[in-house]
Amino acid sequence: MKVIAFNGSPRKEGNTYHCIQTVFEELRKEGIETELIQLGGANIKGCRACYKCFENKNMKCIQKDDLNKFIQKMIESEGIIIGSPTYFSNVSTEVKALIDRAGLVSRANGNLFKRKVGAAVVAARRAGATHVYSSINFFFGIGHMIIPGSSYWNIGFGKNPGEVLKDEEGIATFRDLGQNMAWLLKKLYG
Repeated sequence: MKVIAFNGSPRKEGNTYHCIQTVFEELRKEGIETELIQLGGANIKGCRACYKCFENKNMKCIQKDDLNKFIQKMIESEGIIIGSPTYFSNVSTEVKALIDRAGLVSRANGNLFKRKVGAAVVAARRAGATHVYSSINFFFGIGHMIIPGSSYWNIGFGKNPGEVLKDEEGIATFRDLGQNMAWLLKKLYG
C-alpha cells in the first residue's frame, strides 16, 4: 500500500511539510509506503476548461507540465494526502490547480480516484483554515473517495517554519489521522 502526499506550500520544509510528515510517521509505523511531492512553487497552471480530457479519455490533461506525472502517481496510490497552507482563507494556487485539473481528468475517465482514501492536511497562521480543509475534502467527496476522520479537524497552527510542531493539539490530530488512515487502508486494501 502506498500513500502519496502533495505539499502545496512553496516553503519546502514549512509547517505544511511538518504536518504531512507527522501523518507519514504513523503510516510508516503500519508498514505503509509514503511519498511526498513538492507541489508548492511548481509551475502548474490552472484548468482551461478545454474538456480535451473528456474527448481523449487517456487519463491525462492536455496541458504540458508535471501534472500528468502527479495524476499517474495518484492513480497508482491507495491513499492521497493534499496539504496546503492557508492563503486568504483558501488553498494555495498550486493545490487549486491540482484539484481542478486532476478532478476533471478523473471524472472524464470514470472517476479514477474512486474508493481511494483521501486526507486533507492544513497549516494556518491564525484563521481561515476550515475553508481550506473543506475545499480539499470537497474534492475527495465528489471523486467518490473515502475520508477518514480524526480527533479534530486536520489543522495545525504556526507562522514560521516548524512552529506548528509546538501546536500539541494539532500534532495529536495529525497522529490520530495517520492511525485512522492506516486502519482504513488496511481494511480496504489489506
